Amino acid sequence: MTSRWIFSLKLCLCMLAPVSFAFGATMHGTVKNGTTGKPAADIEVILIQLQGGMQPVLNTKTNAQGQFTFDFPAIGQQPMLIRAVYRGVMFHEPLPPGQTDLQVEVFDPSRDPKTISVTTHFVIFQPNGDSLQVGEEYAIKNASQPPLAYYRADGDFDFVLPDGATLKQAAAQGPSGMPVVQAPIDRGKNKYSVAYAFRPGDNGVRFSYDLPYAGSRATVKLPTVYPGARLVVVAPPSVKITGDGLQAGGQEQGMSVYSRDALAANSAMTVDVSGTAPPPSGNDGDTSAQGRDAQQDNGSSGGGVAIQVAPSRLDALKWPIVGGFLCVFVLLAIILARRPVVAVAGGSAEPVAYPPAKPAAKATRTAIASTQAPMPPPQAALDKLAEVNAAIGISLDALKDTLFRLELRRQAGTISEEDYSKERARAEKVLRDLVRG
Repeated sequence: MTSRWIFSLKLCLCMLAPVSFAFGATMHGTVKNGTTGKPAADIEVILIQLQGGMQPVLNTKTNAQGQFTFDFPAIGQQPMLIRAVYRGVMFHEPLPPGQTDLQVEVFDPSRDPKTISVTTHFVIFQPNGDSLQVGEEYAIKNASQPPLAYYRADGDFDFVLPDGATLKQAAAQGPSGMPVVQAPIDRGKNKYSVAYAFRPGDNGVRFSYDLPYAGSRATVKLPTVYPGARLVVVAPPSVKITGDGLQAGGQEQGMSVYSRDALAANSAMTVDVSGTAPPPSGNDGDTSAQGRDAQQDNGSSGGGVAIQVAPSRLDALKWPIVGGFLCVFVLLAIILARRPVVAVAGGSAEPVAYPPAKPAAKATRTAIASTQAPMPPPQAALDKLAEVNAAIGISLDALKDTLFRLELRRQAGTISEEDYSKERARAEKVLRDLVRG
C-alpha cells in the first residue's frame, strides 16, 4: 500500500505538468467603462508577465466593442497582469493561471477626497528581538455614484508613522485584491502619501515599519489621519497590549485581537506593547524580486513608482490558516492513492481520462504505468512542474492573506455575516480550483 501511495504521488506530479499546460496561449478580453457602463474603445491594453520580473510583453488597443486579444505562450500557465490605460490612469486586473478570458473595468477619474472613506484601521505588532515589526493597513471604501476612480498624481492617501519608526514598504490594492508596491511620497515629519487609483469597491493601503524594542517594551503613539475608522490591533498571545479605550476581543486565528471605536482625525492613540513572541519567517519584510516593473502604478502615465506583486506581510501570523489548506492537499493525496491505476504490459500507453478542472480546459490526463518500476519524470516535465509550483505558491500566498484580513474584518464587525459567507465561499472555490490543477 505504501509503494502504491508513493507511486500515486509520482503519477500526480507527472500528470500535473501536461495538464496545467494544456490551456491555450490565447486570451480574449473586454474593457468596460464602469462609469458609463459602455464598452471602452481605443484603450491601450498591456500584457504584463509576472514571473522573472514584472515586464510588459505585448500591447494592443481595444476595438469599437472594447474587445482585445493577446497571443502569448505563458497565458493560462502562470499568473499574468492586464493593464488598461484610460485618461492617463492605469487600471490593473490579474490574469490567474487557467483563465483565458477577462473583463477589465476602467472609470472616469475624480480628484474629490470625499470619493473615498476609511472604514477600518488594522495594526499588527510582531516582536523580533530588539525590533518591533509593525504592519498597518487601512480598509478604504469607494462608494461613489456614479462610480468614479479617486486619483491624484501628487498623492491621494496620507499616512503618518510613529516617532522613531523606519519605513520598510508600502503597498496599495484595489477590489481585485492584488497588492502592488508603491513608492511613498515623503511629506516630512514622518508623513507620507501614495498616489494610487482607488476604484469603486473595497480598496486598501498597507505599510510596514520597524520600531526600537529595547527590553521587550515599547510605547507606540499611533497617529490617525482620517476620521471614522475603527481601530483593530492584533498581536501574538504572548504579547501584552494596553491602550486607552482598547477592548480585548478574544483570539482569532491564534492571534489576540483588540479594538476601539473610531478616533478623531489628526489625533493619536498611545499603545503600550510588551513581551516576546516567536520571530517571523525569514522572508517577512523582504522585497520580492519577482514583480518589479519600471513603470508606475500610481495611476498616471509618468514614471517614478515601481510596482510589483507585494509580498505578504507578517506571514508568520497567518500560518494557522494555511494549516487548513494542507489538510485539503493531504486528502487529495489519499484520494489519488485509492484511484485505480491501469497497468499495461509491454509499456504501451493507456489513457486515463479525468474530469476537466474547468469547462474551458478540455484536457485529458494520460497515465502510463508499466509492470516495471516507474521511470522518473523527464527533465522538461520537472521544469514545467517547478513553474506550476511557483504559480500555485503565489496564489496560495494571496489566498491566506485574503482569508486573514477577512477574519479580522469579521472580528471588527465591519462586514456582515452574509458578505463574510460570500467572500469565504469565493476564496474556498479558488482553493478547490487550485487543488484540481
